[in-house]
Amino acid sequence: MTHLRRALPEIGGWAAALAIAVIVVGQVASTARSEVLFRDADSLVVALVTRSLVEGSATQWAMSPVLFLPEVAAFRPLWLVAHSLLGMELFGVLAVSAVINVALLYGALRFAAGRRGESRAPVVTALVALGLFGLLAASAFSASRDSLELASLSLTSTYYVGTVAAMLITLGALRRHRDQPRNGTALLITLALVAFVSTLSNPLFIAWATAPLALLLGWRMILGDVPARRELVLLVGGSALGYLGRIPLSAWIADTSATYAQPARWLDAASTYLTLLGERLSTPQGLLAALLVVGLLGLGIERTRHVRDSGTALVAMASWLIPAVVVVGMIAMGTQSARYLQPVVWAPLLAVLCLPRPPLPRRLRMVLAVTLSIVLLLTAVLGTQRIRTAVQHPAPDLACVTDWIGAHPEQTGAGQFWTVRLPKVLLPDPSQLVQVDHELNAYAWLVDRGDFSVDAVTFLIEDAQTVAWNFPGRENATEISCGRYTIVQLPEPVPLGPQRS
Repeated sequence: MTHLRRALPEIGGWAAALAIAVIVVGQVASTARSEVLFRDADSLVVALVTRSLVEGSATQWAMSPVLFLPEVAAFRPLWLVAHSLLGMELFGVLAVSAVINVALLYGALRFAAGRRGESRAPVVTALVALGLFGLLAASAFSASRDSLELASLSLTSTYYVGTVAAMLITLGALRRHRDQPRNGTALLITLALVAFVSTLSNPLFIAWATAPLALLLGWRMILGDVPARRELVLLVGGSALGYLGRIPLSAWIADTSATYAQPARWLDAASTYLTLLGERLSTPQGLLAALLVVGLLGLGIERTRHVRDSGTALVAMASWLIPAVVVVGMIAMGTQSARYLQPVVWAPLLAVLCLPRPPLPRRLRMVLAVTLSIVLLLTAVLGTQRIRTAVQHPAPDLACVTDWIGAHPEQTGAGQFWTVRLPKVLLPDPSQLVQVDHELNAYAWLVDRGDFSVDAVTFLIEDAQTVAWNFPGRENATEISCGRYTIVQLPEPVPLGPQRS
């Protein structure tokens, strides 16, 4: 009975987190942001890789520096159950995946919140942090993958949700190592393993977690913090081994992470991020989201000054140090992609995990818990309906393309990255559409190189994102309109050019 009483708050926390996840996904799916969630070419890579794994043809993939190992490991069983067994369509699977992502991020927040105690309410603080994340994600209304609507990116399996979770789990391991000396060895092993796997999958973990936390632990070590030495060695050592572990996987990496660093373009990077910030602040919801992040940063600084135990102090300091290091680091590296700044919205949420238990009477706590449970339940029901409406929304243009291709199984077509990937993932045989550049060279980027074994292509898929073609034969082709898409029937088969990435 005692164990059940202890488990009930945790069970309730997970139930509330699931409700919040459904609400957040329902809101995002009902706006233009659903383009990023369901139809963006980048957002489909994990689904495409999973299909190749399930069908046994994933040995020739050309990946970016990100290998998506945790994301694929989580998506594959979902695909097998939801799609292969239950017959759920792709958009439905992506929606369920988004709900699971948010729920798992609650798990990471709950781990980072530490143990329960007289002065702590970790389930409550983790749920509050998740709720604030939900507000940030729900403030996203644009279809642009390059906007500063960063929180909503964690609903996809492409934009480094595994790395976000790893950053939170790393801080949880550091905090619990200081809170639970008896479990110190297991937590240090967890710290090293998370660093190893995360860096192996995505070197961005070094910029998001290893580098800023190494600065923090190094500074605390100078101040005489005894646990910091072992923590620093295992964090940096695990990351180094993970990076070295990428060497045997180099055949699958089409471009190394080193090519992303262009320090000479730091001024362009700063200008780009300032422009994106201006665009974000130009909308009411963007301004409110920015004020929320600033408030959380202030809370983190306040918690840093007032907390006493070393584990909580470490998390409080990380809540404002990580965003600062990430922003400065990304500008110094000359990167110009908004998605690399995700810790700016995630790390400040850590400040909430450092709040003490509110001094509320037990009866009032019960009333609040019941009231919020009812509100969450009713809102989640509405969220479920919004998700269903979004995934079942008719897409006649897309159906026109896939039906035409299905009616011509003897033909193989081609399209550019931003155009071809959505029709490709929906085909019974994705290799019937080949990914190319505007000169009809095989474009080996986030795709199975086995697709390029075809001798020639007989049709093209175009839309507004397609760059003007530059090869002989296109000008004499026949065009078939499919709404936003155009099928271009070539007068004769055109061979593919050499592979490039």
